[in-house]
Amino acid sequence: MTKPTLDSPESVRLLVDSFYEKVQADSFIGPIFTDVAQVDWSKHLPKMYAFWESIILGNNAYDGHPFRPHLIVNQKHTITVEHFERWLRLFTATLSEEFQGETAEQVRQRATQIALVWANKLEYINNDSYMGS
Repeated sequence: MTKPTLDSPESVRLLVDSFYEKVQADSFIGPIFTDVAQVDWSKHLPKMYAFWESIILGNNAYDGHPFRPHLIVNQKHTITVEHFERWLRLFTATLSEEFQGETAEQVRQRATQIALVWANKLEYINNDSYMGS
């Protein structure tokens, strides 16, 4: 059976739903979402649909500050490079399992960039190098 391409709001929703099923079941990062951040999935998932639609479909569905919630969670529980590595491993596994095509590869590259940049930002903050500016 041929896998779908990642080219519609419905396919983005499948990506996000499949990915966050993995996240919630994961013993390492799942508790960050459920226990520390206490994510309300009914509110979080529509934000994630919009975020990834903006990136994948270029439809500007997302209007927000995606890094800010990570800063808030990081104040309660230090988010490390290992957390982002697990996030990325689950995300890329979901892409490989569910989709094919050039767009899926572009999304994999973009997710890798996001994980690297955000992990580096938090590592900088966590190492007390951040001066609040």
